[in-house]
Amino acid sequence: MDPYQGAASIPVHITVLRGNNLRGIKNEPFLNFVRVEFNGIVLGDSHKLEVPVDECMNYNFTCSFECSDVGYTLDDLAHKPIILTVIEVLPKEKKQKEEKTSVLGQAIVDLLPLLRGQWSFSSTVVLHPAPGSPSEISLQDEGIKPTLEVTVSVPEPLLSDSQLSESNLLAVTVETAYSVPDVWNLALGPSCSYVAALQVPLTAEKEQILLFSNGVLKMGGEREPVPRPKKWPISPLLAPDAQFIPGNCIEGELTDLEDGDLTSIEDQEFRAEAECNRKRVSWDTERRCFVDAGGAACLTRRIAECRLWPVEVMRSPQAGAAKVAVGKASKEKTQAEDEIQLPFHGVAYVDLAPLLYPGAKCVRGAYVLHPFYDSDLLLKTKRKMSVLWESMKAPAAQGRPRPPSSVGSCKAAPSKVFETLKASRDNKEVARKTGKLDQCESITDAEPQVNAEGQMYADSRSYIVIEIALEKPLVPKRPPEELAKRVMELIPPRPPLPQRPAGAERAVQDYQAQIASVGAQVLEQYQQMFGDLFVPGAKPLDSATEEQRKRQLLGELNYSGKYFAFKEQIKYSVVRIVREKMLRTEAFTDAEQLQVFLSQLYVFLVDEMHAALNKTLSADAPEVQPEPLLDCSQLRHFAKEALLNEEYQLAAQYYQEQLARDRSNPSHWFDYGVFYMLTADYLKAEECFQLAVFIKQVNVPSLLMCGILSEMSGRYEDAETFFERATCIEPSCVVAWTLFGLFYLAQENLIRAEMAFGEATKQLRTAVVCSPGCRQETVYDNQTPTEGGRQEEVKFRQSLANPVDKHAVEVDGDKLELGAQSSQVIKTEEDYNANADPKPDVLQQNQSTRLSTTIYMETVTFLLQNYALQMAQRALAQQLLCPDGGPSSSYHLALAHVKLLQGQYSSAKASLQESLNDSFQNPDAWALYGHLKYLTKDYNQAQKCYERTLDFVTDASDTHTVYLRLGSIYLQSREYEKAKTTYLRACRSTPSCLTWLGLGIACYRLGELTEAEDALSEANTLNNRNPKVWGYLALVCLQTGRKLEAEQSYKYALKFSFPDEPLLQEIRELQDRVGFGNPSFP
Repeated sequence: MDPYQGAASIPVHITVLRGNNLRGIKNEPFLNFVRVEFNGIVLGDSHKLEVPVDECMNYNFTCSFECSDVGYTLDDLAHKPIILTVIEVLPKEKKQKEEKTSVLGQAIVDLLPLLRGQWSFSSTVVLHPAPGSPSEISLQDEGIKPTLEVTVSVPEPLLSDSQLSESNLLAVTVETAYSVPDVWNLALGPSCSYVAALQVPLTAEKEQILLFSNGVLKMGGEREPVPRPKKWPISPLLAPDAQFIPGNCIEGELTDLEDGDLTSIEDQEFRAEAECNRKRVSWDTERRCFVDAGGAACLTRRIAECRLWPVEVMRSPQAGAAKVAVGKASKEKTQAEDEIQLPFHGVAYVDLAPLLYPGAKCVRGAYVLHPFYDSDLLLKTKRKMSVLWESMKAPAAQGRPRPPSSVGSCKAAPSKVFETLKASRDNKEVARKTGKLDQCESITDAEPQVNAEGQMYADSRSYIVIEIALEKPLVPKRPPEELAKRVMELIPPRPPLPQRPAGAERAVQDYQAQIASVGAQVLEQYQQMFGDLFVPGAKPLDSATEEQRKRQLLGELNYSGKYFAFKEQIKYSVVRIVREKMLRTEAFTDAEQLQVFLSQLYVFLVDEMHAALNKTLSADAPEVQPEPLLDCSQLRHFAKEALLNEEYQLAAQYYQEQLARDRSNPSHWFDYGVFYMLTADYLKAEECFQLAVFIKQVNVPSLLMCGILSEMSGRYEDAETFFERATCIEPSCVVAWTLFGLFYLAQENLIRAEMAFGEATKQLRTAVVCSPGCRQETVYDNQTPTEGGRQEEVKFRQSLANPVDKHAVEVDGDKLELGAQSSQVIKTEEDYNANADPKPDVLQQNQSTRLSTTIYMETVTFLLQNYALQMAQRALAQQLLCPDGGPSSSYHLALAHVKLLQGQYSSAKASLQESLNDSFQNPDAWALYGHLKYLTKDYNQAQKCYERTLDFVTDASDTHTVYLRLGSIYLQSREYEKAKTTYLRACRSTPSCLTWLGLGIACYRLGELTEAEDALSEANTLNNRNPKVWGYLALVCLQTGRKLEAEQSYKYALKFSFPDEPLLQEIRELQDRVGFGNPSFP
């Protein structure tokens, strides 16, 4: 049962308190009264009162009407205002039988506050003067506005709290139709009416047809003013200014932020021309509808079933109605229906799916007008009947046209009129239109005759601007506080565990604590014995006195038994050191071994005793810990370098050391999680990302990775929470919105997926507008931009004196036919800005630029950096379906990167060849091609690719890997001079242990021992656990005759598990030749 039906009627009281600044026809006291109207019905007139000049007039007039579901409904209150008309009673002339009156002005009172739960409200409304009235003249001369003070009240709220929370207000604004057919002409006179119509559900059972029939045809030549007020959906008033809704205007909006059909760059150019120079029909009217809970649910369900909503348009030769050819009065009803004609019948299909986005409350945009066909209506909207035809059918059946009105509302009809009409009635109507009774079951099979007048909309490229807004979103959006609380529930607080020493370290600390305790007791005993003899400022004691006091102290300790107690106190800690530090748990069988062990133990205990006493008795400042040689950025760089060489254990050590420096840094945990993503240990990766979120919940990359891993493990609600929280924290993040869309796409929630992708595209365009130098390019002479828009390609083409038609590059026997090189000049963004106006219009800037990337490629970059390969493949699949995407060079490059990480080298090779065909001057593509050849051990071709990469004007995104691998190839081929140059460039840009090691090897092979030792020393400083560095240091020391250092370097090389057998053999041969360097030598 509908909770809004069957309720008792509630009176609405309107009280006109007083009027201010009222003036009559003559500048003297005058007689007047106030007339109150609602819905075309006069509610009452006040008493006729005389108004003194320049004084307020107290009317104190009250009238009312009943609000119920039968008479004046809640929907009437939503869109129909109270009209107050002030009327002057003119003095009677001689022989005049009746009084003459003159309308001074009209005021409008909006009843919307009653639908928002208010019992009463007061308002001071402007009395808009009628044309030629004294108030109009006074307003022009003195700027004084006449006003009325009004109070509206109800004895009880019109809506209960539950009804107020569940209901909604829907506002439909039909603004302007642009580029209308040229045959429309003002010479046709005012007899033509321009009508727009649509149907919306108000309750679960009833739907309302909204007719906008107050369109005004205007010629081109200037734009519509912005902002401009919206009009009431009522008949024309006596005071023209009273037709505008107070405080409700049509605001200008960037076209790229609109919904609708015309949002591309080409469409923006057409709209800019059409909205200035072409004919248009202006309505600028807002119709508000009260929608109850059932109606809101019905609207949501209808949009989910079919997202397109038809808005029909026509031009009628009679004001307010379609042309109805009616014969004699005796004709039957069906004949009148057959003769209904809808001239210039068009339709715009408004996509209302954005209203199902969480938190969305408005859809506004320009929608193309199409010629109306029943088959298209059924195919696109699943509706079987024209709204205009249905609204005109009842008046036509009675043999009269529909009465004129500004905006009409047909009587509410059951909502099933569009879904389950009776078959016999539909079949007859379809057969009557098409003349094919045997095909009446399928309207699409029975196409009606060509809509010639409607086709003019398509020929003129007509479109209409419509806004549909809600007071409350149909799908509420979770607030940030709730999302933050939900994330905290998914990642509960984990208090840090206290750092407790264990094992050998704890045993040593216990021993030092006992030594400190015994020392304090000895000092206390000394204070008792010799404290009275202390003289401040006296000379230090001589040696004889010190020795005497020492003997007295020891004698007292032995005599009192404290000496024995001290030994017992320390004994337990010494036993723990023997067991846990010295690892001795069994008795010695050899006296000599026992003596050696006791000597070592004694030395250790004495050293630790000194350390403990120094901490206790020292008055010096605490020792300053030296700063570590490597910072966190270097550790991260070395870890990635180790991952490149598949040294996962070394990379883990670097990440763990980074965490040891600062465990409260979320980026350190994020890096550690990325490491586990590469090793496919997703449980540990998720734990690291969750720790990063726990430390800092606004860490968007960690939230995104938590969402990706939650989806991979099937926890879809958790994944949605993480993605939504990320978009809430950083609404401008393109990657977050795109990943959110990919998630919804996998869940087959197409509407929300479209919402997320649309928001990502909007944010990407906004970023381009704010920073024009990023991710966009300027195109001239209708030239197709190369994917990526790289500046080095522009410079390379400009530097060519004699361009050729095709370039053929042979790599590994594969001849890559590269596309024809255009001889047209491409200007860069900087060149364009230098010649352009210093303050270009945003619209013009958007027209001259286009995105050189897409939201999917931006997201793929993030996913590849963090080794989320499954999600990266899904993003690449969407890139193929994207209108601005497709199989571009960047797409093939990213796909090759994915295949390379997956070990699918043949697929990676095919993708790289496609990428190079599209953009042969892309250094990243050549670098990745070199990596492919390097991993497949084709070092000759890898060398060619790397050399080509480094020859480009602009470097690749990762030159460090190129330097390392190219240098290693040079070392293998004994091209030491080239290796030295390559490693020097690497050391200059991104120094590391491996770059200095490579430089040291090259210098050693060239016989430059001093330079080799310097480079190897730098490598050893950055990583003193690299056995290869120690091995080459041993070679240098052997060559320079330094026996002790050669032997020490050799021992460290063996200690760290020297892996290079040929180098080890070379070291041993050199040791044999020089006769030293090996500790095993006699």
